[in-house]
This record gives sequence, structure tokens and C-alpha cells, in this order.
Amino acid sequence: MFDYDKWQEILLTIRKNKLRTFLTLLGISCGMFILILLLGLSNSFRQGVMQDFNFTTNAGFLWGRRSTISYHGFQPGRRIQFDNSDTRLLWSRIPEMKYLAARNSLGDALVVRQNASSTFEVYGDYPDFNKIEIKEIPIGRFINQKDIEDYRKVAVIGAGVQKILFDEDEDPIGEYISIRKVNFQVVGIIKPSREGGDEDSESSIHVPFTTFQRAFNYGDRVGWYGYSVADDADLSEIEPKILALLREKNDVHPLDEDAIGHFNLQAEFDEINGLFDGLESFTWFVGIALLIAGLLGVSNIMLIIVKERTKEIGIRKSLGATPRSIVALVLHESVFLTMIGGYFALVLGLILLEVVGIILPEGGDMPFSAPYVNPWVVLGALGILVIGGGLAGLIPARKAAAINPIEAINTE
Repeated sequence: MFDYDKWQEILLTIRKNKLRTFLTLLGISCGMFILILLLGLSNSFRQGVMQDFNFTTNAGFLWGRRSTISYHGFQPGRRIQFDNSDTRLLWSRIPEMKYLAARNSLGDALVVRQNASSTFEVYGDYPDFNKIEIKEIPIGRFINQKDIEDYRKVAVIGAGVQKILFDEDEDPIGEYISIRKVNFQVVGIIKPSREGGDEDSESSIHVPFTTFQRAFNYGDRVGWYGYSVADDADLSEIEPKILALLREKNDVHPLDEDAIGHFNLQAEFDEINGLFDGLESFTWFVGIALLIAGLLGVSNIMLIIVKERTKEIGIRKSLGATPRSIVALVLHESVFLTMIGGYFALVLGLILLEVVGIILPEGGDMPFSAPYVNPWVVLGALGILVIGGGLAGLIPARKAAAINPIEAINTE
């Protein structure tokens, strides 16, 4: 039941000691405010970095290098060259494989379109490569399976290629470009997912892998592979199987770890996630330490209040006030101060994060996105703070309840 007289007395005490109340609220608010601010900026940094991570997290890459151990009559230094049979082998022997995309590259190749020309990176790709290394395609489409099967001479060009080879108001879709004197029809445009990011995609051209092999006399050679495993598979367990299979197929010694280059994106992703988890843990440590410091300030203030009101408490007890009512009075004031301070910091922190989100430019080179805080986390922190306020007032409350009425009345 709401006790109007008790709350009126608490508010009267607060009004009589404005400076002390302000300093108490400031101590509590600082901890909560800094916790919200650090969590928001931490989430902003994490989201900003992750949105630049344009690959599926359970993906990897494979490429041939030179052998370092003699094996099956082959001397060290032999170049390991993948081909189409390796692609078929991986599909048939690795059931966890979700996407597999062989890739070739011409390097910087001369590309001509009417009177404009320049050199660009030209890749031969499978459709799956855009599911492994994700690109934004605002106009047209990427390479599809029909392009692969029919050896179509189509190309997907970067936005930077478009700027050099085409006029500003010209639609490139359906037009032709010449790559090493072989004509390709433009069917799509690749654009960086963020302004200032993914610069390589701006100056690249992608053609069907099968067409690439035939048009540029690559035979059945494969430069390297991008691949991704099933969502429920562990890449760290699948990768050794893939490497062992390719070593066996290409007569590479089982212990020759340098003959086949490999890169595991899941390991990098886990490392980045671990870094941000550590940053978040540190943020919570700092925030909770500041909250505890604020709660200790509340406890000390309540001890001072109890000492100042010793005579009043003695009179209350002599008139029949129970220890329970005295404890409730002190706890109510402690929780009230904590709740007000926490709520004020909560509102101020969220407003500041909103302002930062508006001011912060989208895209660019800064690895930040709009800062945010999970509302359930914030409400949970506020709830813990209020409970802490009750615990902070418990010692002063018990001390007040233990006051001897006669000694308290005689206190000067």
C-alpha cells in the first residue's frame, strides 16, 4: 500500500539537502551513463567492422603453391596446378560443401569500349562466388548457371569500370566491351557495399568461368577456389579433409603443408568476434565498477542521513515505530535515489547515442555504424542498479533499526 506520509517525508528530506542529493544522484548517474555510452560505442564499432566483412563467415580459399617435399618421384619446387577434375572431386567427396567456386584471373588486362580503354582485373567466376564473397549489384545481375553451361560471353563490371568506359548518362546494360579482343556483353554492375569500401570490386570485371577458360586458352586450369561449408558444419574440421584430399589427388606429400595455400575466414571471424567479446567484457567491468562506486556513495550518504536523524529515529521508536518501519523508511529513500539517478542517466545516454548516430556519417572509411544498445540489456542494468540501491541502503537501515531510543533522544 502506498504510504503518502512516508514519501512526503522522503521528499522533504531530499529538498532540505539539495546539494547532497545532487552529488549522490551524480555519482549514480555517472556509472550508468558511462556504461550505456561504452556499450553503444562498442556495438557501433562491432557493427561497423562486421558490415565491411563481405564474406560468409564459414568460407575459405585454396590455391596451389610449390611443393617442398619430394613425393612419388616428384622433386620439391613443383608447381601445384588445380584443374576441373579437382572441382568435381571436391563436390563428390566433401558432402558438407555448400558452395564451391573455381576462379581464374587474367590480372590487369586491356579492356576497350569504342574510344575508351584501360586495364582492369578480369576474373572467370562461377555464380557461387557471389555467395561467398558478397557483392552489391544495383543494376542488372551476376553470372548465372545458364551462362556457365552455354559458354556465354557476358560480363559483370565494377562501378569504376563503368565510369571509365561509359558516359555518365549512358546505360551500360546490353552494351559490349572487348577484353583482349574478345567481345563480352555487359549484364550487371558491381558496386561497393559501403562508400569508401570494397575498392577492388569497382575496378574488376567478372565473366563466366567456362567462357574464361575457352576464350583465353586456359584449358581446364583453375587458379584458386572459394568455398563455403554447410551452416551446421565446422570449417575447422572440414578444411583438413579438403587439404588432405587435394594433396592426395595432386601427388603432394601428406606432411607438405606449404604446397597448397589456404585461408580460413571462420578463424578470422572468430578472432574478430573474440576481440569484440573481450571489449564488451571490459566495458561491463568498467561500467559495473563505476556503478558499485556510485552505490557505495549512496550507502555512505545514507549512513550520514541516519546519523543526522538519530534523535528523530529515537523519538519514532519511543512512540511505537517498529524496527521494520525504520528499515523500510531508509530503504525506500535509498532505492528512490538510485532509481532516479539511473533513469536520468538512461535517458541522457540514449539521447546522446541518438545524436551521435545522426551526426556520424554513413559509409566512408570510419569503421563505425549508428550506435545502439539492446533495450533489454539497458532495462536489466537499471533493474540491477535498483536492487543494488536496496542493498546499499541495507546496512544504514539495519543500523537505524538498532538505535536505542533513550540514547538517541539524549544525543546532542
